[in-house]
Amino acid sequence: MSINPLHSKSTLKLNSGHEIPIIGLGTWLSKEGEVGRAVIDAFEIGYRHFDCALVYGNEPEIGKSFGELFSQGKVKREDLFVTSKIWSTYHSYQKAGECIDISLRDLQLPYLDMCLIHWPMGYLEGGDKFPKDANGKFIYSDIDFTETWRAMEDAVTAGKIKSIGLSNFNKDQTERLIKEGRVKPSNLQVEIHPYFPQTKLINWCQKNDIVVTAYSPLANNANMFRQDGQPNLLTEPDMIAIAKKHSKSPAQVAIRWALQRNTVTIPKSVSKNRMQENFDVFNFSLTQDEMKTIDTLDRSWRMITLDRDISHPHYPFHTSF
Repeated sequence: MSINPLHSKSTLKLNSGHEIPIIGLGTWLSKEGEVGRAVIDAFEIGYRHFDCALVYGNEPEIGKSFGELFSQGKVKREDLFVTSKIWSTYHSYQKAGECIDISLRDLQLPYLDMCLIHWPMGYLEGGDKFPKDANGKFIYSDIDFTETWRAMEDAVTAGKIKSIGLSNFNKDQTERLIKEGRVKPSNLQVEIHPYFPQTKLINWCQKNDIVVTAYSPLANNANMFRQDGQPNLLTEPDMIAIAKKHSKSPAQVAIRWALQRNTVTIPKSVSKNRMQENFDVFNFSLTQDEMKTIDTLDRSWRMITLDRDISHPHYPFHTSF
């Protein structure tokens, strides 16, 4: 898997035979009333890859923007790559199918290019998306994620999904689905940034022909899991020095670092200027020495740990990768 470092239309080939654009717009934490405009702006900038999820709560607004683009003849469906994800309260076979149908309806799409299981942990189905008991503890289901996977495989057969994959799964869980499933996972989406490069997991996935997508590639300063006093990637002296050398920003350097590792990356923003900046990363390359310098920022720091679910039998972060 290799990319043309100077081409904004670069893609990686999935084992399903389809291609995924190497940069996309993340929509997690993008608020209603802002995300629809952001999708239009991103499209005008050149984005063709949009990363969504039912639990983000903004797919209906995103769908209106897609509908507007289609109805105005600005783009054909086959020229967009849209991902959604099956939430943890939809892990049973029936509910997983419902989740896919809800996202298709809300996004106003006849099919998804990619569908991922959002987390390996299942929650109690049929009610709140974050079900809790009287003590505020999450209520789990005993549904195995292989059942969710079977529903996704059948959705591929039905033409509702082009490619299927995983999010926040570890190597062992991913390997289990390779062995037990009919369809091999095409994609694994996980937290990756210079503070948490996930090198072992990336190497394992690429060896097994699974494309990796890096979320939170800028070590997201706006994410609710950050704590006061934690480091800011964009003010790291090494990032600033490399950025100055290329007349770029530290954010652009971080995104470029991700792309040169042959990973897809999905930076999130609703600001047109920031989205333009995040996309303007195809007219420079980092040297091997610069890549190695960025690698030294590794702190083994996972921001999104979901410690609340540490007792769940499918909690993914007990293993090293």
